[in-house]
Order: sequence, then structure tokens, then C-alpha cells
Amino acid sequence: MSEQIQKITVTIDGKTVEVDPGTTILNAARQIGGNIVPPAMCYYKPLKGSGGKCRTCLVEVSKGSEKDPRPMPKLVASCSTTVMDGMEVKNITSERVVDARKGVVEFLLINHPLDCPVCDQAGECSLQDLAFEHGADTSRYEFKRREFDKIDIGEYIKLHMTRCILCYRCVYTANQLTSNREHGVLKRGDAAEIGTHIQNSLDNEFIGNVIDVCPVGALTDKTFRFRSRVWYTKPMDASCSCDKCSGKVVLWMIGNEVARVTARKDQYGEVEEFICNDCRFNKKDLKDWNVEGPRKINRHSVISTNHYEKAAPAHTTLLNKA
Repeated sequence: MSEQIQKITVTIDGKTVEVDPGTTILNAARQIGGNIVPPAMCYYKPLKGSGGKCRTCLVEVSKGSEKDPRPMPKLVASCSTTVMDGMEVKNITSERVVDARKGVVEFLLINHPLDCPVCDQAGECSLQDLAFEHGADTSRYEFKRREFDKIDIGEYIKLHMTRCILCYRCVYTANQLTSNREHGVLKRGDAAEIGTHIQNSLDNEFIGNVIDVCPVGALTDKTFRFRSRVWYTKPMDASCSCDKCSGKVVLWMIGNEVARVTARKDQYGEVEEFICNDCRFNKKDLKDWNVEGPRKINRHSVISTNHYEKAAPAHTTLLNKA
């Protein structure tokens, strides 16, 4: 009979939770939920080694533990800092954290173009949400921004390097899901960029997942490019019999037409089960899928403006055709 794991207690913004040893502050906050959960642009739970790069999840540790109650002198990355028994953490209740997060967002936006009106990621972009919550009204940056040409890095994927925030998620995804990674981070410092080196293409079976993990619009689906805003589509849970992946997806519908296919994500925007390229790009006929029902969308999301979980009355023909 195995011994029961001793839980440890951590308090975040005045709310206490018991977690397993080795749990990070970020995941402890997610067990509590609500607005005390720090934002994360680079951390991705399904990907080993992710986190610690964007610094948006910085928090203040006001009490180290019961054994050593001294506060940590600097803000720490909640995605990579494990909790200690009796630890007390401040997130939205700390002025230091709010001020630091505002500075981090300003740095992320230094080279990011104002592409929101034309970007396919608009409406489901983590950087949009972050900038709205913590961004400044104006930019102090006066120098020329980095510019890159748009590159086709595969039959179905286009890279907009000007939008990239170097979160490394796509690199980890290709490394851990595929056996033949052909892209990565090239160069260093402010010259660093995502690239394939000598314009190699990404063509392995699961490489389409880099589109789902990208928190901004740097990697886009060429089959859905400029086709529609996400809030004009209806997301539906669907599944199929696939010998390469689970076949559990979200269909983004325009009327009875499948506009795009993505993996299912949890409330933090992280993929639940990665899907193959065949399901994502080739199965665009509704007959290929077993539609389970409308996808549950957070009511605060702009996507929910055109999302109906109940059938519209028969006399509302325009709604039924939406």
C-alpha cells in the first residue's frame, strides 16, 4: 500500500489551497481559479521545458515558507517557481507585480506590429488580452521596429516573424511531437528569430499543432487565412475515427461549411490533445465528422457573440443561416 502524499498549503492573494509537492505557483493559482491566475505567454503545460521566458507571470512572494518566512527579494516567475509549505504569494494585490507586468507588456509590444485589424488571431489572441489588461495607452519606443518578410514554411503554414514574441512554444511542440524538427530560434539577442534555415519546409504529421500553441498571430493556417473573423464562426465539438490521433477537434463553422479545424483547448488556451495534419487540414467536409454539439465558450470571450448553444426559433431565419 503506497503512502499518501502529504499536501502543502500555499496562499495566493489571500486564498489558500492545498497542492502536491513540486507544484508551481502558477498551477497552484490555476487550482484556485479566477482573476488571481497570472497570465502566461510562454508556459504551456503539455510541453516539457516551457516557461520562464516571457516574464508575464511574475509574482511577489511575501512569505517564503513556514520554516523560513523571509520574503523573496525579487519578483519570481510563477511558472517555474515551486511552492513551499506555508508560502504566501501576491499577484494582483501587489503594486510591484502590476507595475512590472506593465513593463513586460511594453517590451513585448516594442516590435509587435499593429496588425490586429487584419490578423487571423484577432479575437483569440493572448497578447490582445494582455495588452488590454496591462498595456499602456501610448508607446515610448522611438526607434525602427524589426521587420521580416512573410515566409511559407510548409504547405499549410505561414510565418509572420514580425508578430513573434519568441515564446518558444512552437519549437518545443515540434521537438516533442515530431521526430524531424526543422525549425528553431536562429541568431541571438534582438536579432533572434524563428526560422527553418535555408527555407526548409515543415511537413511532418503533427506540425500543424504549432499553429494552435502560438499565442499570437505569428504562425497562421493558410487554409483559413483572411477567410473570416472567429466571432463570425460557430465552434462545434466533433470527433472522427483517426489512426494517427484522438480525432477530437473543434470545427469552426460558417453555415454548414467547415472553415477550419483546431484542437480542443482548456480554459487557459492549452491544447488538451494534439491532432494530426490530416484531421486539421484535409477533413473539411462535414460528412467526415461526428458533430457532438456546440463548444462551450467563455461568455467574456468575443467569440461568444455569435455562439448559440440552443437552436434559434424557426422564425429567426437569419440566425439559423448565420
